Amino acid sequence: MAKKRRPQTKAAAPQITDGEVPVVGAREPCPCGSGRRYKACHGRTAAHAATELVHRPFEGLPGECDWVALRELVPAATAELTLKGGLPEGVPSVTLATVLPMAWPALRRDNGAVLLGLQNDTSSGDLSRDLADTLRRALVAEPGTPVAAERSSLDGPRLQDLLDLDAPFEPTVHSGFEFWVENAENATGEVAASLERANAAAIPTAPLAGLPGAYWCQAPEKNHLRWVMDHPEEKLLDALARLHAAGTSSLGEGTRLVGSFRAHGLVVPVWDLPSDLGAQEVVKPATEFAERLAAALGEEAPLTAEERRARGGLTNRQVTLS
Repeated sequence: MAKKRRPQTKAAAPQITDGEVPVVGAREPCPCGSGRRYKACHGRTAAHAATELVHRPFEGLPGECDWVALRELVPAATAELTLKGGLPEGVPSVTLATVLPMAWPALRRDNGAVLLGLQNDTSSGDLSRDLADTLRRALVAEPGTPVAAERSSLDGPRLQDLLDLDAPFEPTVHSGFEFWVENAENATGEVAASLERANAAAIPTAPLAGLPGAYWCQAPEKNHLRWVMDHPEEKLLDALARLHAAGTSSLGEGTRLVGSFRAHGLVVPVWDLPSDLGAQEVVKPATEFAERLAAALGEEAPLTAEERRARGGLTNRQVTLS
């Protein structure tokens, strides 16, 4: 008769608290001593925490709608940022940019000025925290160097902690990416070629004066108005449905509300516009629409059957970008 085998017992793993376990590669042994790979042990918890999505990362910042627009809709734009407590010594300015050359997260110019890129992939589900981490590293980077992407600390500050929340957020939309380099008109060689390629790919875009979050863009077959709105989603969709059912959701002849998408917790209605309708011509009808929308947002009566059908059509065409 075969001898009974004694049950195997694992050696006791060192007792390390979660807060003491360092981050290592996903396939490396977990530093806690469990014998499992990091991704199957403490890395699982870290990954879950890192990907916990903050649905409105820019909530609480002045100009939240424009932050979302610059992140998702506008190819080339900049905005000066004001830090709490003022700028550090040797940093003459901090500028948010939609995108930077080589998709750098940030750049410290030769003169010490900081450029912070907005349209970059981030390591966690909190875009505000990731941008704040990049900004902090850019402020102490050597002048004349880019700032590489890194995993941000899960308990680090957010933009809302670093920026002066009383300072206005005033984006400037550019026709190209000349803001990448100083004296761009004198650029030559690869720098000039890189600018030319980037400019050729940019979709012409312009803000609508007096209407935060509203951006006109030119497309090959038809133009569009994409308008980031910070109204509560359910009330906004109800209001859009009321206007759509009443035939007052358009911006004039040849225009049409075609649906919406959701970006960073905000709803972005989209209109098709005739190809000959420019940004300046859209301002007046869009302003009038904003007045109709304000009135519809104030209505409390239940939606009619026709309004419910309109709402269903709008929500069926809604997608989420973040």
